[in-house]
Amino acid sequence: MKFKQESGARNQKSGVLAAAVVCAASVFGAANDTFFIRGVDVYPVTAVKMENVSVLIQDGKIAEIGAKIVAPKGIKIVEGKGLRVYPGMIDSGTTLGLSEISAERVTVDTGELGEFMPQLRALIAVNPESEHFPVVRANGITSTVTYPATGGRGGGGGGSQQIIAGQAALIHMAGWTWEDMEINRSAALTIQFPSTAGGRGNFAADFPEEFGGPQQSYADRKRAYDQAIQRLNDFFDAARQYQKERSNNAPGFKKDLKMEAMIPVLDRKVPVAVTAQRERQIRDAMAFADKQHIRIILLQPRELLKVAADLKAKNIPVILGRTEALPENEDAAYDQAESLPGLVFKSGVKFAFATFNNEFSRNLPYNAARAVAYGLPADEALKAVTINAAEIWGASDKVGSIEKGKWADLMITNGDPLETPTEIKHVYIKGVDIDLTNKQTRLYEKYRNRP
Repeated sequence: MKFKQESGARNQKSGVLAAAVVCAASVFGAANDTFFIRGVDVYPVTAVKMENVSVLIQDGKIAEIGAKIVAPKGIKIVEGKGLRVYPGMIDSGTTLGLSEISAERVTVDTGELGEFMPQLRALIAVNPESEHFPVVRANGITSTVTYPATGGRGGGGGGSQQIIAGQAALIHMAGWTWEDMEINRSAALTIQFPSTAGGRGNFAADFPEEFGGPQQSYADRKRAYDQAIQRLNDFFDAARQYQKERSNNAPGFKKDLKMEAMIPVLDRKVPVAVTAQRERQIRDAMAFADKQHIRIILLQPRELLKVAADLKAKNIPVILGRTEALPENEDAAYDQAESLPGLVFKSGVKFAFATFNNEFSRNLPYNAARAVAYGLPADEALKAVTINAAEIWGASDKVGSIEKGKWADLMITNGDPLETPTEIKHVYIKGVDIDLTNKQTRLYEKYRNRP
């Protein structure tokens, strides 16, 4: 048993190998989405803890929660005595379903050619059979925002710097098809905001030879940056002109898919997820948003504390990366990554957590827990992987908390899901009890039983 804990097999059910036979039915079976959880402690996230209550799930959604509700005759009953129910967690940044093996280009479908590609939707490229999904959801993560990539060499981008990569999607972690998995097909338009670092980060700009690029002066980088900003503004201005001609049914008007994709952004119905890390880049992104009158969400803004007051005033949310990370440079504090979430919380800026990783998306709860050890309140850490994420991505009426009418994306545990000793007993997605076996647990069982 000690070996099991050290190997990370915290969420294995009994009969792991036998359960694999019914895997497909338990993951996608529509007839199994109605049941009754009896005598359990519920942690709604948006309300106080409820002890020894019952939860009725009907047709994949939360129907009732309370101490006095009675189980309908003939319904499946899940005994919850001594257990807890939490909302499923949300990873606010991955390429799950779009990238399988990064070194194998044919399995990577994250990017396309073209500097401005707003019409591309990550959702329709999602592979529901990805081996990553079972591994991640076994740790209580039921949803993710999957992004098209910008400027990558592996996903069809050819290594050129792409500015608008397409539309990120918020998806469930299980389903027969991408239609089944959809929560919000246009969670955000993704933009890699131009930088004077040349698009590959300041480290690449400081040490270009190590990154295979020629030495560039700051003047050259600044010129390229100004040109990229101008092209970005021109593209938005063209989209706004297209919108005007479309609404006026102008003579000779022709439909353009790129411009059609921009209309919800210009109408502020769809936010723009902007990757901007340095203070200058963040301030320029905010100025751009003001000029174009659009909503933005900042991804991995490392130096956001320098502009936190402005972010709060403008109600701009941020998505923080992993806390399991080294300091950015030798002059940074040793706890730079771990302390950031607590400081962001104190600043009043709304935030959620993302791993920005497929292989280690399963570690999302531990990244949140690490921040608790460095000053983030525990309840805020849980919100940052549940309701905060749902609110930021426009799906708080569907997922993110335990409330009547929402999808039954739940996990049943024997403790705090942010703690490593906790065992995940059940994971439900749209009310379906998910089989928790996956490639990693199968390999674990195989070699544990080696003669």
